[in-house]
Amino acid sequence: MHNYIPRELEGTLLEVSGQFPVVTVLGPRQSGKTTLVRRLFPNHTYVNLELPDDRLLAAADPHSFFKRYTEPLVIDEIQRVPALLSHIQVLVDEDRGRKGRFILTGSQQMDLRAAVSQSLAGRTALLKLLPLSLAEIEASGRHSDRDDHLFRGLMPGLYEEPLPPERFYANYYQTYVERDVRQFANIRNLIAFETFVKLLAGRVGQIVNLSALSGSTGVSATTLGQWLGILEASFIAFRLPPYFENFGKRLVKAPKVYFVEPGLAAYLLGIREAAQAAVSPSLGGLFENLVVVEALKSFHNRGVEADLFFYRDSGGLEADLLASMRERLIPLEIKASRTFSPEFCKGFPRLKALSPKIAEGIVVYAGDREQDFKGSRVVNFVHTAAALQRA
Repeated sequence: MHNYIPRELEGTLLEVSGQFPVVTVLGPRQSGKTTLVRRLFPNHTYVNLELPDDRLLAAADPHSFFKRYTEPLVIDEIQRVPALLSHIQVLVDEDRGRKGRFILTGSQQMDLRAAVSQSLAGRTALLKLLPLSLAEIEASGRHSDRDDHLFRGLMPGLYEEPLPPERFYANYYQTYVERDVRQFANIRNLIAFETFVKLLAGRVGQIVNLSALSGSTGVSATTLGQWLGILEASFIAFRLPPYFENFGKRLVKAPKVYFVEPGLAAYLLGIREAAQAAVSPSLGGLFENLVVVEALKSFHNRGVEADLFFYRDSGGLEADLLASMRERLIPLEIKASRTFSPEFCKGFPRLKALSPKIAEGIVVYAGDREQDFKGSRVVNFVHTAAALQRA
């Protein structure tokens, strides 16, 4: 595809395919998994388990399936027939020396991650591919400002083809609710579920109180917790946990919630053009969402788990994001403003006083002027990942 944007995960994926017989790439629908694996492994046989005939064959007669689709093999959407994993285990164990034999993709991790870990422990590398990073978009020569990124989002399909974001996200969300949720979660009250998802979109970057949302949806907090788990398993939302350490403070104990795709959150909030993002009451939360996801991708694209937290205590001291790296904690202050203010850095000295592990802070904002200010680094949001790697 001539509009293909190279992915940062490419090097990691090729590296682990030379180390493991199986590589499993998890990620949201339409995050570019199929395009990526087919580009990197053009000589592998390819099969997609979304196709009913192939799915039926895989489920009913795995032996015939593997005779028809020979190794090396890419199997797309493996969560559709998770029973294949035990057959792959048997095939791999017959010859453990050959690497890169099976490349699996999955867009749903409700039971799949556990099944992969159980059947293919020690046999597979597990990677995550999220939608495009800001760094990938910039490296491709495409430049967008804050509001356009929030409105358009980061799905590869919106950069490879001239699709209107509103139409893309309407279809994306409808497909997700009608297919994935019904298939994997058996949610009967879809109207309440959709209300819950929209309420979460209005609370990105905030500590979410499920008991309070229970009154707005008419659904128990316990059920809402289960629904949030389904959103996480489907790569729609994720929780950012608070950082706990005995600093002698009363700490906030509930997580914040973000969307994996900020453009979907903006769509659910009714933002239909970039200019609307600038005046939205949710601008701060959406921008924070964009930056937190960029930090998350900077870890996943290197094939490592992300150790990300936030900090808030009863005295009002907080860090929007704490990145645990090399036995240090890097605090990030995230501001949607295009103009830098010294006020953005005022919490860093107090944070550093809490623990010797807390390093110099990074201010991530929407302005173009990058600088060092009293030991803190001030960067444009597009350079979040680079600033973290340099920290």
